[in-house]
Amino acid sequence: MSIKVGMISLGCAKNQVDGEMLMASLQQAGFELVDDAALADIAIVNTCGFIESAKKESIEEILELAQLKKEGRIKKLVVTGCLAERYREEIHKELPELDAVLGIGANAEIAGHLKRMMEGGFVEAFPEKEKMPLCGGRVLTTPSYFAYLKIAEGCDNRCTYCAIPLIRGGYRSRTMESIEGEARFLVQNGAKELILIAQDTTRYGIDLYGEYSLSKLLRRLCKIDGLHWIRVLYCYPDSITDELLDTMACEEKIVKYMDIPLQHASGKILRAMNRRGDRESLTSLMKRIREKVPGVILRTTLITGFPGETNEDFTELMEFVKEVRFDRLGCFAYSQEEDTPAAELPDQIDEDVKERRAEIVMQDQMEIMEEQGQRLVGQTLEVLVEGFDRYAECWFGRSAMDAPDIDGKVFFSVSEKKPVLGSFVKVEIEDCMDCDLTGHLVP
Repeated sequence: MSIKVGMISLGCAKNQVDGEMLMASLQQAGFELVDDAALADIAIVNTCGFIESAKKESIEEILELAQLKKEGRIKKLVVTGCLAERYREEIHKELPELDAVLGIGANAEIAGHLKRMMEGGFVEAFPEKEKMPLCGGRVLTTPSYFAYLKIAEGCDNRCTYCAIPLIRGGYRSRTMESIEGEARFLVQNGAKELILIAQDTTRYGIDLYGEYSLSKLLRRLCKIDGLHWIRVLYCYPDSITDELLDTMACEEKIVKYMDIPLQHASGKILRAMNRRGDRESLTSLMKRIREKVPGVILRTTLITGFPGETNEDFTELMEFVKEVRFDRLGCFAYSQEEDTPAAELPDQIDEDVKERRAEIVMQDQMEIMEEQGQRLVGQTLEVLVEGFDRYAECWFGRSAMDAPDIDGKVFFSVSEKKPVLGSFVKVEIEDCMDCDLTGHLVP
């Protein structure tokens, strides 16, 4: 009788890809995969441990499954991923319900660890982070028409607020041949949009090829027949080259969308974050990108309440946001993470102040996005069809301006033939509501 395994994968798309590779390894080893971890013999929580809210979510999921184990509905409970890697000493002490705690370096031998666990006794394994596979088979958890494509692992930037280098180790690029091979496989299996991810995609290749190589990789991927959209997330501003921008401007398959996490605009705060630049240089960069890639959609993420952020620093950030007018933006209150340099800085800021500043940024940004959405009224956009909303009684999808899960959607009515999920259609925009667009299908 086969052993049923179910996984709950939390956190970012990078962790999601890791989870997909884990499930493929288990399937290949003879385990039976089930969609609902609550119905499995072995429940795996692939955790996120990046910031406090993510850690809380991971622990809540573990405790819910622990209750099911207590009730006899699941047999074994396993924790993998960033939380396991980061808190290897404490996690089993705090959560004795666990049957296995596996660091990210154990991913390559996941099946063996689970078989050992089923034979009895608690199992823990924390091999070197570098043993974590960069590629392999995957059981896709995204809809068939798009997939994430991880091009590198780890990070060398050492931002003072960030625990990723502690958890994931140094930057390690995959070879272009490996990435292209996986991309072709994904497209052959139905993916029409590939979303390139890494902790820092613009650093890609520096360790393997001695130069920033994202533009070369993109040109190779653009030659894949059947691939319609290529989207790039997590572009570090220091590594955005003219070659990359020229490639984005001239290659039709690359959507004109850049996600550039800037975190702040005050030079003083950026230096404290161990990041380069200031308001003037970042404003100049955004201008250069828009000049070289006409029509580009700029997305960023910002942090408010970093230690030492004064009212003047926050005002400078607000003025920067209003001046640049990002097309998409997310703002988060600073999370004080143990074992990071920023956690030890003086002048830590009150939680209420941090949260309030983030709310103010988002309020202003929502107004900007609403104005930009209204300018699209009357235009026709290409939309990737994602589903039907039974409550709104209309179809929805994404335009090239929107990445899945983090950006908005396009809702549209259909007068005659229903569209096919995963197909591309033309939608004429009629309105913008709460930063989502509405319109009707153009025959």
